[in-house]
Amino acid sequence: MLDLIKSRKSVRKYSDKHIPDEDLRKILEAGRLAPSWMNVQSWKFILIKSQENKDLLSELSIGQAHVKNADALIVCIADTEAWEEAKITHIKNPALNPALQGENGILIRTMEQVIYPISYMMLEAESLGVKSCIIGALGNEITGIEQEKYKEVKTKLGLNKNQILSTIITLGYEAEQSETNKTRKDFDNVIFLEKIGNKF
Repeated sequence: MLDLIKSRKSVRKYSDKHIPDEDLRKILEAGRLAPSWMNVQSWKFILIKSQENKDLLSELSIGQAHVKNADALIVCIADTEAWEEAKITHIKNPALNPALQGENGILIRTMEQVIYPISYMMLEAESLGVKSCIIGALGNEITGIEQEKYKEVKTKLGLNKNQILSTIITLGYEAEQSETNKTRKDFDNVIFLEKIGNKF
């Protein structure tokens, strides 16, 4: 798994080769099985294959070309209404139950939760030889940009007022093979033992 994590990189140029539906299903299944606080699973995923919707989502994401040129997209939805059932559970401590943390707490936890399946899907894609890129520069309730286009997208994709388009994952086969040049901070700059400053 560590080798897979090391080899994964963001790819923005894709070939014309199509991803088999069986592999797309495996990628989406990896997301479905991701861990979830209180098993709320506050996410939904929309697979996009049509050029019409890819073009629309490219416009939403400030014209990023790899959104419209990818073979497929996964639109990741943060679903705040998924917490409704958790509000009436026996767990009444807000520290343990995000549903009791108020509107802002629910929003933060929902956006946090959707990160887990995104990571799982991207790693499953990598294991299948499918490259990916995370698109976060887009119009939604958080960024406040492209709001007219966002309203159009929400209507087109069937999202309600409690569902936030948080991220898009682009998927495809790499057009040109290139080396993985993953630059990360040194281990000792981000990993500590017991307290910041103590090396592990």
